[in-house]
Amino acid sequence: MKETTNNGNSPWALMGLLLAVVVIGNVMAADLMPSALEADSSGWVDVMPPADLKGWSRVPVPPGDPLGKQQWHVEDSGKTLVCEGDGGHDMLLCDREFGDAVFHVEFRYIKVEGKAGYNSGAYVRNNKDGALWHQAQLGDATGGYLFGETPGADGNKKFFTTVETVKDGRIKPAGEWNTLEITARGNVLTLWVNGSVTCEVKDCGNPKGLVGVEGEGFKIEFRNLKVKELK
Repeated sequence: MKETTNNGNSPWALMGLLLAVVVIGNVMAADLMPSALEADSSGWVDVMPPADLKGWSRVPVPPGDPLGKQQWHVEDSGKTLVCEGDGGHDMLLCDREFGDAVFHVEFRYIKVEGKAGYNSGAYVRNNKDGALWHQAQLGDATGGYLFGETPGADGNKKFFTTVETVKDGRIKPAGEWNTLEITARGNVLTLWVNGSVTCEVKDCGNPKGLVGVEGEGFKIEFRNLKVKELK
């Protein structure tokens, strides 16, 4: 008599299905690209702000607007940078300039039931006043593209965006941790998100600048802010 399970399926068929799931899962995992930090943990500089945020500066968006109330603080004995999202629109920029480098960022939104439109960003090669900026867009299962304002060949700043070319930004829903890295090498910016490169910009006009993160009306946590300079 043919052996069956309670639902009438052969145990061999179920084992075959389980094996197929494992194989597919391994193939998908093999397709994922490790982060630069995972690939080589040497040479990274920890740029997490201290409790008093010394070495970091708040910059209003747009430049020249008044700053809202202080909305940034550090928790978990220096392991987590928190933006409460109640102090207006600003950048929090590390005061140290970097040229060719990788900026590693991990983040998650604090999910609020019924709320939508989560919005934040991470920056590389920004000017101190925020007039020139190069941002990775972060949303609620949206974003994963680069945009900003960079110096053009004529010396004037120009707007750029890859929003139309990114079909899968790879950002997870609010409440889940994400990992992204922005690599700046020469005039090329490359964005890696959760296992894959999502886009590239080839005409960054700022050879160096500040890294940072954005507050724009939503509570968000950041951790493991690290920079590796490229030789």
